[in-house]
Amino acid sequence: MARILVVDDEKLIVKGIRFSLEQDNMEVDCAYDGEEAINLAKQKEYDVVLLDVMLPKFDGYEVCQAIREFSEMPIIMLTAKGNDMDKILGLEYGADDYISKPFNILEVKARIKAIIRRSGKSKRQKREETESGVIGAGDLKMDTESRRVFIGEREINLPAKEFDLLELLVRNPNKVYSREALLTYVWGNKAMDSGDVRTVDVHVRRLREKIEPSPSDPRYVHTKWGVGYYFRVKA
Repeated sequence: MARILVVDDEKLIVKGIRFSLEQDNMEVDCAYDGEEAINLAKQKEYDVVLLDVMLPKFDGYEVCQAIREFSEMPIIMLTAKGNDMDKILGLEYGADDYISKPFNILEVKARIKAIIRRSGKSKRQKREETESGVIGAGDLKMDTESRRVFIGEREINLPAKEFDLLELLVRNPNKVYSREALLTYVWGNKAMDSGDVRTVDVHVRRLREKIEPSPSDPRYVHTKWGVGYYFRVKA
C-alpha cells in the first residue's frame, strides 16, 4: 500500500485529496503547516509527499529543503497556476515534480502513481547497483568501486571532480540540479561560501567534451535552461 503525505493549510483541499487517494487504497497522512510536515516526514518514509508552497511556519520550499537533508522521498510541489518561478524554485530545492493550482484530482493521482512507478524502478536499480558497483544508462557505464567510466568498450579517463559530478547525475536520472546545488554536493558544503558557480559550468563543459559524441548536442548530460543540469540518455 502506497503511503502519501499531503501538506496544505486549506483543510477542505486536504480532505478532498485524502478521500480520493484512499479510494485508490493509499494510506494518507495530513499536515497543515510546514513544521508538522517536517516532523511527520522524519517519523515515516513516504512514497510521495504532496506539498503546497504557501504554508504557515515554514513554506513549501523550506519544507522541501529540510526533507532533502535526511531523505530522498519523492516530493510533488503544488504551485500557483502560471507562476514559473514557483516551479523553478521547487525544482531547485529538490522537488521531483509540480502541479499547478487549481488542479484536477485525476491528474494528481496520475502524477503520484507515475512517481511511485519510477521510484520503485529506481530502488530496484539501486539494489542491483549496490551488488555490482556498476551504474549507467545506454552506452555509458560507471564502475563506482574502481572509478572507471566507459562509453561502449572505450574507457574515458576523468579527473576526480568530473567523476563525482557525473556519478551524482547518473545516480539521479532526470533530476535537475542547480549549479549551486552541484557546487555544494560535489565540492562540499563550504563551497558556496567562497566558490564560483561557474566552476560547475567549466566542469560540465569538460565532461561533455570527453563523454559526448557531440558536446553541443549532448546525449547524456543535458541543460535545463534557467535551472541547471540533469542526466538523461537520448533515444
